[in-house]
Amino acid sequence: MIARNPFTIAVSTLLAQASGFPVGRGRRPTGVNPPYYLLYSITTDLAGPELADLNEDLTVIYQVTAVSGPDPSRPNSYGVADQAEIMADKARTAFLGRDPVTGLWLHTLTVPGIKVYGRSLDTEPGGTNDPADAIMNYVQRFEFNLTPA
Repeated sequence: MIARNPFTIAVSTLLAQASGFPVGRGRRPTGVNPPYYLLYSITTDLAGPELADLNEDLTVIYQVTAVSGPDPSRPNSYGVADQAEIMADKARTAFLGRDPVTGLWLHTLTVPGIKVYGRSLDTEPGGTNDPADAIMNYVQRFEFNLTPA
């Protein structure tokens, strides 16, 4: 069986390192103002094992919400669509970017006991805003296919 939590930690760490933005798991990162990402664990599907295989594959979907916001160094600034789209691009590159020469992932997801054999964009509803808070959000869902290593 594949343990979900170690993989979630790896996804969160990869997104933070590859994008340069903080990531909160299910809530705003402690002590951080926008911009940041929110990472939500959405679904888990098990694929039944083959007749001779005693392990199950796992498909997991995470929602990544890019939260843009005011620039603290600029009074009266606000979150803008450009910032949210740049953050969405960085998330897409972090999870789906490939080296054009080798075809390998730009950013590996290494978790003991787990092999990632597929990554894809599940859905991308795009941007929404909250004019009262001067915040712009951009929502994406990423699917990862895992098998025991």
